[in-house]
Amino acid sequence: VQVVESGGGLVQPGGSLRLSCVASGFTFSGSRMRWYRQAPGKERELVATIFNPSGRTNYSDSVKGRFTISRDNAKNTVYLQMNSLKPEDTAVYYCNARLLDSGMDYWGKGTLVTVSS
Repeated sequence: VQVVESGGGLVQPGGSLRLSCVASGFTFSGSRMRWYRQAPGKERELVATIFNPSGRTNYSDSVKGRFTISRDNAKNTVYLQMNSLKPEDTAVYYCNARLLDSGMDYWGKGTLVTVSS
């Protein structure tokens, strides 16, 4: 099982980034996918969730209206579109997959997002 994030980088305040998470080794359509983030010196924070098969989404209050989570089951990929980025969005962003049949959790190694002028 692998979960691999990409798309992080340095962006100015007000800018946008799209993160991608490619999963392999399990039935992607049978998983709940989440994005978390961890800023320096802080605990890991849940950012966004997308459920299968409904496609229903949830967001933390801190990103609601600015971030959008989506998934492409044909590509085994989940995305996080981040708009109107703020310096406080600076963090390592992690992708999490929970398999609905076993309850097992799998994590990627993270991708760093830095919002700074």
